[in-house]
Amino acid sequence: MHLQDRRKDKRLPIELHLEINHMFRQGEEVIDNMDAQIDVINISRSGIGFISKAFLPIDYYFNARITLSPKEFFFAVIKINRKRQTEESNYLYGAEFVGLAPFLADKIDVYEQGLYEKVMK
Repeated sequence: MHLQDRRKDKRLPIELHLEINHMFRQGEEVIDNMDAQIDVINISRSGIGFISKAFLPIDYYFNARITLSPKEFFFAVIKINRKRQTEESNYLYGAEFVGLAPFLADKIDVYEQGLYEKVMK
């Protein structure tokens, strides 16, 4: 079975730049002053995919402001689930939204509709 077939939600392209300053893990384990730059490349109702030069730990969480358009954004807790190194000395990460309310996940559906409308014009 192909990886895309196992995903429960459709991945949508997005260009979003974020900075991670603080990561945490259950049990009060904290990493401060990280200044890790990440570039989000896709988004779904359940999470994001991103690229970074930073070596980030799996099973750690960070807070993010997800901006879908100039007027549409939401705040989310994100947990890093997987990582693999690319040929360009970057890392490709998969991460999930933790406890995202359904009405916030619905904003991603609206974002998808906006992408569709841009293509149809």
